[in-house]
Amino acid sequence: MSRSADRSAQGEALSRAVWSVLAEQGLERLTVRAVAAAAGCTTGLVMHRFPNRQALLLHARRLLHETTRARVESLESSAADPCAALRAILRQGMALDEQTRQEAIVWMGFLAAAVTDTELIEEHRRNNRAWRARVERLVSAAAPEWTPQRVATAALALIAMTEGVAAYAAADPAAFPAAEQEAMLDAALAAHGLAGRS
Repeated sequence: MSRSADRSAQGEALSRAVWSVLAEQGLERLTVRAVAAAAGCTTGLVMHRFPNRQALLLHARRLLHETTRARVESLESSAADPCAALRAILRQGMALDEQTRQEAIVWMGFLAAAVTDTELIEEHRRNNRAWRARVERLVSAAAPEWTPQRVATAALALIAMTEGVAAYAAADPAAFPAAEQEAMLDAALAAHGLAGRS
């Protein structure tokens, strides 16, 4: 195996370990030592790539952004119409299965850490603004006759609802089964007049 391939494999293993520690053990246990243990490597190897906890958090947030960005782009491009695209991308942001539950936990952990950290909060704001712009664009495409203010309000309400549900479901999956989460999404879309439009 070439050195570049070996470095790439190491990088992927470290990424998985960062994600695993944050999603399974929580923010308070995300340390260089915990990532090294999860990756089965030395702390020196982890510190070569992630010199501190902030670097670990930034990596986890960027990995989450890239993972979800690729997923929503695929969902949007394969949707039958703007309403279907809007529902699909909002749905994927909920905690419907183990993968999306872990993503919600990582997102919440990053947000908790970002509140008091300038670099982390800027990363959070940048990614959330991109998400809001995408949802606004889809709402506008689904309801082209709406004013920009109505589009912005509906998009923000839908984002708040889906991210709130994801947070609750991540913490208590039994109380928020996937079918109920999807029913809540459909009710929210219907309440905003965004269900069944074509």
